[in-house]
Amino acid sequence: MAAHPVDEKLPALKMATSGLQHVAAMYAGVVAPPLIVGAAIGLSATDLTFLTGACLFTAGLATFLQTLGFWKIGARLPFVNGVTFAGVAPMTAIVASTEDKSDALPVIFGAVIVAGLLGFLAAPVFCKAVRFFPPVVTGSVITLIGVSLLPVAFGWAQGPDPRADDYGSTTYLTLAGVTLLIVLLLRRFTRGFVKQIAVLLGLIVGTLVAIPFGVTDFGPVAHADVVGFPTPFHFGAPRFQLAAILSLCVVMVVSMTESTADMLALGEIVERPADERTIAAGLRADTLGSAISPLFNGFMCSAFAQNIGLVAMTRIRSRYVVATGGGFLVLMGLCPMAASLIAVVPRPVLGGAGVVLFGSVAASGIQTLVRAGLDRDNNVLIVAVSLAVGIIPITAPEFYHAFPETAKIVLDSGISTGCVTAVVLNLLFNHLGKGREAQDVTHPMESGQEIAAAH
Repeated sequence: MAAHPVDEKLPALKMATSGLQHVAAMYAGVVAPPLIVGAAIGLSATDLTFLTGACLFTAGLATFLQTLGFWKIGARLPFVNGVTFAGVAPMTAIVASTEDKSDALPVIFGAVIVAGLLGFLAAPVFCKAVRFFPPVVTGSVITLIGVSLLPVAFGWAQGPDPRADDYGSTTYLTLAGVTLLIVLLLRRFTRGFVKQIAVLLGLIVGTLVAIPFGVTDFGPVAHADVVGFPTPFHFGAPRFQLAAILSLCVVMVVSMTESTADMLALGEIVERPADERTIAAGLRADTLGSAISPLFNGFMCSAFAQNIGLVAMTRIRSRYVVATGGGFLVLMGLCPMAASLIAVVPRPVLGGAGVVLFGSVAASGIQTLVRAGLDRDNNVLIVAVSLAVGIIPITAPEFYHAFPETAKIVLDSGISTGCVTAVVLNLLFNHLGKGREAQDVTHPMESGQEIAAAH
């Protein structure tokens, strides 16, 4: 019996290039949090490079846990893990509240360890929420994931620094447009392997096109060390402060909610729907990866939704491809010079490719909604309100400015608020009272079994 595409092992060259494509898609998201937090602390250039390399290294380890797994740990799906951006705001708040900035990272690391361990213990309970994620909910959430990521691509397209005078210049936007056009042409006029790595080729060509404009900076490669290891507790032993722990425990709940939504989305895309067991295993990988990460000077890890778009677009569903990408991340953490090669890709070039990647996620959500029974008024209301609530942080970033900082950690995540709204409305309209009698949506685990049997 032929292996499911998720468990397929591809030829070495295809595995390597496809894995590298995943790394290229996620790199900016992995390095942004340590750069922001490190700058807030006032780290030296050497320590900032070390912290960034450590986050790449731990992202690779977390990706191994998720894709390859062991025991009851790992969703064993083509699922990329890396530093969650949801933790940036509370981590910078911890930095601001710490008098001696040299203590900030140990306090953050201690809080991440506790939050990760508590999340690991909570995973078997948290995963039971899957029964509340029928297609009308998952479709809304998948669409929100794509829509929420698109502003990131648009920001990249405008340049590396929003404070710079040339931010949003025609040069940057043209480079983003050229990269997007290259990816589209490759997808339209090529076949097979070339078509599948269109995003990677678009990034390479876009970077070469950017050289005459002086946008491509090879400085990081010239000054990077060849070998470097993220020495455990480089910034000091973890310290445990209650306020910091509580703050990052809230982030962990947000992260687990988004990871659950991402697993459901990816399960639909690769035609191996995520049931309770898969989600529990995936959440264990997320939380264990987060708990281990501070030992090597990394931050909290979570799913990277942008890579779901890459799976949806390329149709390369092998988890071993993503595991190969995890291997590249580990190597980059051990070899700063290798990591700096990805850093050469200009932000506008990443932005052009990101439009395709993140738009593909939203399109996958729309495909799921088509199966959700939108001929029923109840489901139309669920989709309408959840999408509206979910895009509030995008369209009105200051909407929740009067709320406490802890509440804003959750409210400023459109994916989380939209997901909660969809679940609550689905319970109200399709499960309680007469709504339960009228419900015609298949239980997600039952539909998953049917699809698995068909394949």
